[in-house]
Amino acid sequence: MGTTTEKKLSKGQLAYEQERARKAGKSLDEWMKHKARMAAEEAEKATSKLEKKKGFFSRLLDKAHKPI
Repeated sequence: MGTTTEKKLSKGQLAYEQERARKAGKSLDEWMKHKARMAAEEAEKATSKLEKKKGFFSRLLDKAHKPI
């Protein structure tokens, strides 16, 4: 099984991620795993916030019940 650093990062991106990992006190692999996990959590939050839009008649009834 490969490491997470096998993603095609340019030299500049790799240096940037290594610096961020060093500042966080983690190895590059740990940092990339942490970064991927945080991105997945953010994506999950974004999808959980989406609510289904009310149907046409529900919206029409809501408007009808509002005061003028």
